[in-house]
Order: sequence, then C-alpha cells, then structure tokens
Amino acid sequence: MDEAWISVDVEATGPTPGTGSLIAIGACLVHQPEVQFEATIQPIPGLPWSDEAEQVHRLTRARLAEEGTTPENAMRSFFNWVDTVAAGRRPIMVAFNAPFDWMFVADYAWRFAGRNPFGVSSLDIKALYLGRHLDEVRLWGETSSTHVLRRYDVDLPHTHDALDDALEQAAMLRRILTGAWGQKAS
Repeated sequence: MDEAWISVDVEATGPTPGTGSLIAIGACLVHQPEVQFEATIQPIPGLPWSDEAEQVHRLTRARLAEEGTTPENAMRSFFNWVDTVAAGRRPIMVAFNAPFDWMFVADYAWRFAGRNPFGVSSLDIKALYLGRHLDEVRLWGETSSTHVLRRYDVDLPHTHDALDDALEQAAMLRRILTGAWGQKAS
C-alpha cells in the first residue's frame, strides 16, 4: 500500500496529555506542503496550565476559549482531513521529536474521535537524522533542530505556531530524504 507522509506539529499546555491539554495542531503533506490543516483547541477544564509553555506557544486561555474548537471537533476534523488527503494510502505521521507530538495525537485520537488513523507509530525526524549521520553524530543532543538545520538549512521560521512548524519540519525532512546539503551555519 502506498503511503501519505503527513508532517504534524502540536502545541500543548504541559508535558503529557495527563498534565496538559493539546491546544493546537498543524499538519501538511510532506511532499505537497500546500495541502494543510490547522486547528486551535480549547483546553480541557481541570488540567494544569503551564505559564512557561504559554510563553513558548503564545496561546492564552482567553484566546483559546474564544477561537478554539472543542477537542472532539478538532480531532474529527483533523482525521477527516487525513482520510481525504491520504486518499486510500496509509497515513504516516511525521514529526520532529515524534514521541511528544504522537503522544498527544494518539491520546486525543482515542479519547475524542475513537480512532487513530496513524496507528501506533510515527516517523521521527530526529531519529532519521541520527541514523543517516551516525558516522558523525554521536549524541542524541546533536539531533536538536539547531544541529539539523546547520546541515539541512530551510528558509522557514520556527515560530511555535503548529502549522508553521509542520511546514518547517516537512521541508527539513525533504532535504534529509534527498540528501541535499544546506548552508553551514556560521
């Protein structure tokens, strides 16, 4: 079966689904980044809120209450989009630090949509980078986006907006897959 690789990025109010809410999701097809999905999501009442995380993603409770959709609507809309863009292919979730993003997507998928079209795994760009450059990259700490972008520079900002970051990581993955070398950072 053919695969549809989908770059996914999330923003959250805490480090795990039990200690924070998924509040934004952005996605695009890796090889057709103009095909996109984006949603802001209302936080789950009673779950902790990290002021430190808010400083990163800049989404306030007030903004999410006004502009966000319910977790149920967000996940159903997201998976309807996934089903449409995958068009009979197997959807593969791709993320930079996939364990974090997948954990939130999987939890919300089952809790609020009753299914996860990505299954029980996703492709982690950090691990792919490490494997591709194992002859030179020796430490997991050398797989941060700063390190990867030194080798595979992309002309997109990392803004902590879920869609912006999904687009950036899709571009990064395309560079890694084609073996293209970017400009070395000075």
